[in-house]
Amino acid sequence: MLLRRTFIALAVAATITSSAHAQTANPRVIVTTTEGAITLELFTDQAPITAANFLKYVDRKLYDGSKFYRASKPKGQVANDYGTIQGGLQNDPKKVLAPIAHESTLKTGLKHSDGMISMGRHAPGTAQADWFICIGDMSYLDADPKDPSNPGFAAFGHVIDGMQVAQTILGMPTDPNAGVGAMKGEMLVKPVRILTIRRAPPVPNPTS
Repeated sequence: MLLRRTFIALAVAATITSSAHAQTANPRVIVTTTEGAITLELFTDQAPITAANFLKYVDRKLYDGSKFYRASKPKGQVANDYGTIQGGLQNDPKKVLAPIAHESTLKTGLKHSDGMISMGRHAPGTAQADWFICIGDMSYLDADPKDPSNPGFAAFGHVIDGMQVAQTILGMPTDPNAGVGAMKGEMLVKPVRILTIRRAPPVPNPTS
């Protein structure tokens, strides 16, 4: 009987340990659009402020009905394998939350590589609800360690499934006259609707 109780206790302890590992794994969310689904992993361990901000919008369902509205490619770029797509709430005053502190890539150690997601902003510390997906290596968006005047953008996760959907959106027609400043000519003629963004079931940590 004592041996049996010992085995039961060990089994319970193993279950608790496994659950703890699962809870500490980075969260994943599924972005369901009219063009298909994109699954994101959020780096809450490396970019806690930015990832937590994104999850606030997700958990409050504030992104439901929002759009991917911008597709940016270098002039003359034909293939849909290099550029960025941007989505979010476009400063909707009824939905945006307070701006968050800027998490530099120098602090987080993240890079704007292929599939990385990052926050749109004006000045550092103004990011709220709009974000973008890198298609191809966008290292020029990282903070410059040699130039304090270039703080870069705040990367906070990456695409783990659905890059083909992002590339489809990147290849959609843009209006040459719409948008202002850096966005001029990059606004989609027909923005892609984001139906929902929801947390995916937790994935057990592979080290558990």
